[in-house]
Amino acid sequence: MTTTRGDAWTPAIDPARRPLYLQIVEAIAADVRSGALREGDRLPTQRALAGAIGVDFTTVTRAYAEARRRNLLDAVTGRGSFVAPRRDPAAPPLDLSMNIPPAPKGLRLGELISRGVAEISARSNVDLLMSYHPGAGSAAERAAGAAWLKRTLGAIDPERVLVASGAQSAIAAILSSAAEPGDAVLCEPMVYPGLLSAAAQLRLEVVTVAADSEGMRLDALAEACQGRRPRVLYLNPTIGNPTTVTMPEKRRRAIASLADAHGLKILEDDPYSPLAPDAPPAFATIAPGLTFHVATVSKCLAPGLRTAFVVAPGPVERGRLAEALRAISLMAPPLMTALLSAWIRDGVADQLLAGVREEAAARQALARKSLPGAAAHPNGLHVWLPLPAHWDRRGLADQARAQGLAVTSSDAFRAGGPAAEAVRISLGAVPERARLAAALTTLAEILADGPKVLRDIV
Repeated sequence: MTTTRGDAWTPAIDPARRPLYLQIVEAIAADVRSGALREGDRLPTQRALAGAIGVDFTTVTRAYAEARRRNLLDAVTGRGSFVAPRRDPAAPPLDLSMNIPPAPKGLRLGELISRGVAEISARSNVDLLMSYHPGAGSAAERAAGAAWLKRTLGAIDPERVLVASGAQSAIAAILSSAAEPGDAVLCEPMVYPGLLSAAAQLRLEVVTVAADSEGMRLDALAEACQGRRPRVLYLNPTIGNPTTVTMPEKRRRAIASLADAHGLKILEDDPYSPLAPDAPPAFATIAPGLTFHVATVSKCLAPGLRTAFVVAPGPVERGRLAEALRAISLMAPPLMTALLSAWIRDGVADQLLAGVREEAAARQALARKSLPGAAAHPNGLHVWLPLPAHWDRRGLADQARAQGLAVTSSDAFRAGGPAAEAVRISLGAVPERARLAAALTTLAEILADGPKVLRDIV
């Protein structure tokens, strides 16, 4: 509940409930629904709100950015943040902000799901599927995971595989099992936001390590290990999110040696390797005794499957990780993991993957045509667009939103230091290629036209 409207708007925040920035976003949404905040109301400045409710300035910055992404707020250059007009639900903004795999052409996902579930129901005990399945996955699920991981890790004992309810659960469980509150986690300056959320929940210190065009720098990593004892090194080495950088093998081997020398465990977040047939060897093959390998299918097959396969460095780490996964999510959803396992066994997963690769490549070709300056991988789901000097990231995101396009500014990925003047553009969420091409053309026109002061449209 808030205390008043407009400039003096002050949401009630529970410091014990995390994440704080989402509480602010939820408060804005609730007060818009209730009428406590109305179209055109100006919210307090980020610094003023941070002081009023006793949170960090960056927390409010992140909250306002997320509220803009959800079309709750509009930012007017030089004037502040205003409650956005309610948009026509029949014309939502085109989503260039969410990284999901595009639907592959020629495959009817609905029919595959219906047929797969029917076959599972015919062969399995439905009562067991609908019951609790605590643990690291059934023998059949772990065998399917080993088969799926073979393309990246080679032949692997299914006993080494754990099944998690998505990469976010796996990352949180790995951090909680490998580090204690106050320990440091090392990562690149631009990083997957889910890592930052998990580290904040677990009260871990996030320490950024400078990166270059090949990923994390060796000299910066060595320096970060001096004077402190970091526990975990987080890496997203193939088609990195958001920068699209793929770390070459030589750099991977050098980083693995340095991690070993400093007693670091490596958390290898690897959602995109199945899309990249040219990917260098995974850290889990270079340094298996150091590496937790997380392979979600959400980014290469479908987010709704909510399954990630995880490999731990050894039996002790595997046991601790299994306990942490039980504490966080109890189990992966049995019906979804059964469906995924069946698809892996009968080849449907490979068909889906091939279709996603093909569609991603076609969409990357569209992006290259409209945005030739963007960094990309030929089969990736997103591009990373450094902005010309006359643009700033928030201004571009706001201008794009005014044109009905949702993109993600670098603020969402900033682990530390100044945010890059860049935006991530995701290519998979817009259903049709023609609409995506039109959206990318519009974005290119916005860039070419230059910044404009957004007018008060409320």
